Amino acid sequence: MVLDASLAFVSAVECLLEGAAFAEKTGISPVVTGLFGLLVGSVLVLRRRWPVLVVLVSIAVTPAQMGILLSIVGLYTLAASDVPRRIIAVLSGMTMLGMLIVTFLEMHGDLGTAAYHAPLAVVALTSVLAAVGVTAPPVLLGLYVGARRRLVESLRERADGLERELSLLAETATSSAERARMEERTRIAREMHDVVAHRVSLMVVHAAALQAIAVKDPEKASASAQLLGDMGRQALNELREMLGVLRAEPATAARAAAPAASVSAASVVRVAAAAETIAPAAPAAAAEAEEDEQGPCLAELRRLLDESRAAGMDVELTVEGEERPLAARVEATVYRVVQEALTNVHKHAPGARARIRLAYREAEVAVLVQNGPSDGAPALVLPSGGNGLVGMKERVTALGGGFAAGTTHEGGFRVSAMLPA
Repeated sequence: MVLDASLAFVSAVECLLEGAAFAEKTGISPVVTGLFGLLVGSVLVLRRRWPVLVVLVSIAVTPAQMGILLSIVGLYTLAASDVPRRIIAVLSGMTMLGMLIVTFLEMHGDLGTAAYHAPLAVVALTSVLAAVGVTAPPVLLGLYVGARRRLVESLRERADGLERELSLLAETATSSAERARMEERTRIAREMHDVVAHRVSLMVVHAAALQAIAVKDPEKASASAQLLGDMGRQALNELREMLGVLRAEPATAARAAAPAASVSAASVVRVAAAAETIAPAAPAAAAEAEEDEQGPCLAELRRLLDESRAAGMDVELTVEGEERPLAARVEATVYRVVQEALTNVHKHAPGARARIRLAYREAEVAVLVQNGPSDGAPALVLPSGGNGLVGMKERVTALGGGFAAGTTHEGGFRVSAMLPA
């Protein structure tokens, strides 16, 4: 703003002086031409807001031979502005033409009164050079400055856009990482629950039976202690495999939970080993159970049922349709559903009869686990976080299947799942 005011002041002084010179030639009052020159020169203060107006004023006063600074600065500002190029070309051409005519007439008149008469071609060429010299440089400089400014603005806008995109990508990546971390924590919790809960529940059942028959039937107590130790070793083996996977995971929660779980499982195995030592004539410990690296499959389902039968549960399996291999995740999910359902029967309905129906259909596989009411035996005192049914539903729905669980009219409980084959 200070620059515009300074230029307007200089232009006003210039037009004032040029107005006085014009008054001498025309005989007009110097006061009128001086005031007119001040008004015309002051228009330059509006060059940024209305550059077209400034150039039009400079064209209008060209016959009065005033406003050279007004014309130069006005053309520069007009060329550097966002005014359409055709308007810049028209106004620049009008300014050049006016400057050419006035210069030609002035030079021709001055030479006509002089003793030496220059050729008309020389006068015309001089007028053209003067008009081009006054008009072209400010226009070209303005075009360059305007193009450079627009380029810088475009680059700045692109940089701001890229910064916003990077910020959005960073937020998206952060939210995706957080969501993946939560999903991984949920998966780890579900796997830990499925791996440990079933065998620990069976171990509690056998421990209770061992306590009841330790004195009355030492041989049976020895067999129960051996079975209890085998289950503890199997649980520890499964847990070690799980912890081996967790050590490769970056999740902090998994690394924090792993040592505590390992200590708990090892303590259970030590208790089972002590029970085997107390029971007379205890046979040698069984070999550790081998687990499939791809997770449990339906071929291991009958072994799972045998473990529950060994714990005193009446379990019946019915298979409908032609048995066939399914996707590893589908078989593992069906296995885990049956495993968790039997675990709940052990915990909440001891002595109840369990019925399992596995149906192979053309495009799906369905499983139903149903138990009757408890036979009156006291329920096992086991901690329960209420995550078993939730974990089963998460497993089934993750594969696009359906899950349902609830009580029956007879007072029992049923769990059903359907998965795409």
